[in-house]
Amino acid sequence: MTETESKALQAKDKTEAGAPAEQTRPGPVFAPAVDIFETDKEITLLADMPGVKSGDLIIDLHENVLTLDGGVISPEGADEADVLREYRTGKYYRQFTLSEIVDQAKIKAELQDGVLRLKLPKVKAAAPRRITVQSR
Repeated sequence: MTETESKALQAKDKTEAGAPAEQTRPGPVFAPAVDIFETDKEITLLADMPGVKSGDLIIDLHENVLTLDGGVISPEGADEADVLREYRTGKYYRQFTLSEIVDQAKIKAELQDGVLRLKLPKVKAAAPRRITVQSR
């Protein structure tokens, strides 16, 4: 395996996002890494949000803008002191503008092992059909 291939397999670090204009809480804001897949019937969005619990995750849909907003707190116990800290805590925040092909009423979300999976079903397009021409 070449060094370039090896680097491609490395997990990405959390990237800190520019704080949204309405952000008033202190601390870092991360843009979760996402993968987006598409089939004829749906779009699937996977967002990497390690440490976020389902109760701490808000998924909001307003005026075709889908917002992911979740926080992660430090996992150490009350009686533990830092020796080394590489796990960064803070808030995850990312927005997506949805197109008219997404059936917004049928969006489903699942959070498992720190990965959010959003299923964005597509609207059913009119079935192709042949139109008969009538003569008078």
